[in-house]
Amino acid sequence: MAGNGFVARSAGALVSFAIFFMGATVAQAAVTCPKPLTADIPQRALRAPSGSEVMSHLQKVSGTKRDHEVLGQVLAGNIPSFLRQLKPVEITGTRKNGEEVRVTLCVMPEYLAVGDDRDFVRVPMGLAAAARIANETGFLLPTTKMVDAIYSQARVHLAPRPMKPTSQMESTAYLLEHNHTLDTQRAQESRDMAELTAGQKKDIVLTNRLRQKPGRVAIYGWHRPNGKPIQPLSTVHGASYADYSHGVRLISRTAFVNGKAEDLTKLMQDRELSYIVSSEGPISDPQKLLARQY
Repeated sequence: MAGNGFVARSAGALVSFAIFFMGATVAQAAVTCPKPLTADIPQRALRAPSGSEVMSHLQKVSGTKRDHEVLGQVLAGNIPSFLRQLKPVEITGTRKNGEEVRVTLCVMPEYLAVGDDRDFVRVPMGLAAAARIANETGFLLPTTKMVDAIYSQARVHLAPRPMKPTSQMESTAYLLEHNHTLDTQRAQESRDMAELTAGQKKDIVLTNRLRQKPGRVAIYGWHRPNGKPIQPLSTVHGASYADYSHGVRLISRTAFVNGKAEDLTKLMQDRELSYIVSSEGPISDPQKLLARQY
């Protein structure tokens, strides 16, 4: 497993990435997501296979066997470069004393995919693979509140495109067909893949229910154009289940609280501040919770 991510490696330099003007108030502070936040994701090899090439070998494979191949590709850095351009998402709240708190999350602009910028495939996966990727690259999975915030602040919204529910929902053929649908939708909205995009998939989420119901995956989201999610928080499926509609959105473990870099895992455990980023309140030791899933 990687270390404590960017917070641990560069604590002394983090503040320089929060952009302040002289005399700026908290409300005026602007935060950008620095490139080092993705430093634990290896660089993509020049001869790494494209998304189509990866999937051509997985046409008849699904479940944990497909996850194993996808896991290896992602941990080798075979993801499109635009996913490394993290986008800020702000959530505000107040302390008990009335002080306003602004939390800025740094999130991947799209769902996790394999391949390059011209040929990539969004890859649904089971909880074990998603949790391991998050932990080993300095990220977390989102909470339901984070998913809602990402949707509300996305520059590009894609309306859900459900496919016919059949026994093939977990197949590679289904995920490729859905990926093609999303490519068509996305091209009609914006050519800039680094724009924050949401609405196209359900999220695998981090929740205390993973402790209450071990062996299950938690999913949430797939927001309609009216902002209401199709999928309420659910743990009905086993942890290895992944169909075409599932996606993995990674959230950096470095967040910014009123412009100052902080460890998001500590914020999620704080009795007071956790409610800003989690509808459930505190989530104890999020990294350990993820590690238990694989």
